[in-house]
Amino acid sequence: MVRYLKRMTKLIPFLLTLFTISANLSVTSTTPTTPNTLMLNLQSYQWKNRLLLVFAPSENTPEYQQQMQLFSNQTAEFVDRDLLLIELFSNGTSRINGKPINPEDVTSIKQQFNIGDEFSVILVGKDGTAKRREMTPVEPTAIFQQIDAMPMRQREMRSQ
Repeated sequence: MVRYLKRMTKLIPFLLTLFTISANLSVTSTTPTTPNTLMLNLQSYQWKNRLLLVFAPSENTPEYQQQMQLFSNQTAEFVDRDLLLIELFSNGTSRINGKPINPEDVTSIKQQFNIGDEFSVILVGKDGTAKRREMTPVEPTAIFQQIDAMPMRQREMRSQ
C-alpha cells in the first residue's frame, strides 16, 4: 500500500510536467502544413526523461502491435522511471504520449538512429545516449531491469 501511494504521489507531478511540456511544444512549434503536430527535439528531454522510441512501418505492423500489447498496463512503471513512449511510423501519424509529431522530425530521428523502415525499439537514457536497441518486441521487464541497473536510476531509487 505504501509503495502504491508513493507511485501515486509521483504521478501528479509527472502529469503536470507532461502537460507543461505538451503545452509549450504545441504553442511554440506547430507548422503551417500540419497545424496540429509537434516538433520534437529529443535534446529537450535530456536529464529529465528516459525515452523509449518504437519505430515501425505503420501501426498495423504485427511487431508494433505486439510491443504495444506488452506495454499495456505498464503506465505506473513508465511513470516511476521517468520513461516516455515515442511511437515513430514511416506511414501514419507518429506520437509522443498520444500527441502527433511533425513528420519531418520523424525522418530526422530515424536518420539520427540509423533506422530504415523496419521495426525497432531503442531505449535512450537521461544522458541522451542509446542504451538498448532491439529489432524484435521486447518484454517490459527487460527494459525496466536495465533502467533499474543504471547508476542514475539507482540514485533515484535511494532518494525515494
